Amino acid sequence: MNEFTQYSLGQQRLFPQEEMLEIKKNKKELFIGIPKEDKKFENRIPLTPQAVKLLSEYGHKIVIETGAGQGARYSDLEYSEAGAIISQNREDVFKASIILKISPFLNGDIELLQSNQTIISAIHLSTQTKEQIIALMKKKVYAIAFEYIKTDFKYHPIVRSMSEIAGKISINIASEILSNQNNGKGVLLGGITGISPAEIVIIGSDTAAEHVVNAALGLGANIKVFDKSISNLRDLQHRIGRQIFTSILQPHALKKALKSAEVVIGSLDIDEQNDDFIVSEEMVKEMKNGSVIIDLNADRVSCFETSKPTNHSKPTFEKHGVIHYCVPNIASRVARTASIALSNILSEDIIRISEQGGVINLLKSDKGLREGVYIFNGILTKEIVGNKFEIISKDINLLMAAF
Repeated sequence: MNEFTQYSLGQQRLFPQEEMLEIKKNKKELFIGIPKEDKKFENRIPLTPQAVKLLSEYGHKIVIETGAGQGARYSDLEYSEAGAIISQNREDVFKASIILKISPFLNGDIELLQSNQTIISAIHLSTQTKEQIIALMKKKVYAIAFEYIKTDFKYHPIVRSMSEIAGKISINIASEILSNQNNGKGVLLGGITGISPAEIVIIGSDTAAEHVVNAALGLGANIKVFDKSISNLRDLQHRIGRQIFTSILQPHALKKALKSAEVVIGSLDIDEQNDDFIVSEEMVKEMKNGSVIIDLNADRVSCFETSKPTNHSKPTFEKHGVIHYCVPNIASRVARTASIALSNILSEDIIRISEQGGVINLLKSDKGLREGVYIFNGILTKEIVGNKFEIISKDINLLMAAF
């Protein structure tokens, strides 16, 4: 019995006998398609072979494009043995009723979509175009974005999971960039006896920031954390379990910290409509030559004025003598771990969709999943997307009342 089976059976035991009979009565067999990622340097896959085996045992049909698991080091044979159908034809995958994908749907894939399909992927609003959103609306699909899905506890499970990975790995990336091997300054983050540790400035106090702090503390680095909210900083301090330097985002204090920092890591979302950049270009100009900026929000709204999305082939660029690392899908560096994390969440959602008799039924009862919907049968339902692209949006809760 694998970890997925144990978890799912454990969940089932929570239901009374009468409710279990109702679930079996309403259970719907699903047809799930997983295409190979066409976005360069995206190595993750939404479901692992273990999850495919579990879903196949539930009676679901899963078709996977050949090579889709290659980036995460999963072979076609592993998926085939788990019960998936391996297809050489991308169009066959897009005949499924539910399409699972990591990166946003690009123009070529949008053309393959059919009406009434459910698509679940990231949206990456900073790199999405108005034309792509309109094209998805014309297809009359039900589109759910990773970034917006919530749980009953009001947090975003996929964002949190990927943030944990991004936070931990960002310190490794900073060490690599600062090393002589990568033409860096040759600075050891933790220092040694008689030599002061490097200073790391962290902007934000969310999940990613927490894991940056833990990783940096493990190396012995000198840490300074800035955030807009004193309560957020207090919560971070509590989660860390030890005293660290924290400060409200006051321009003078931040500017002073940036001047002495070797590494600056940004994980704070800003309001594109109302906020200025937290780290302006003028502030970057005053940072030390050879210092490093790592932007963990390169796929959303960055707090750095000098940030621009990069990729894993050319992850860094230099501006004003400061090296910028701005890869949106940073978790793809450890694709196996990230894929397992995604699969743990998505496989549970698929099972719940089945048990509720389909996506629409689950959306009626699950407010958290409903939060993830940005297109409902061709209608834009996410205000933040509508505001960015000047498209009229409607409240998903009002639309659901008609179904």
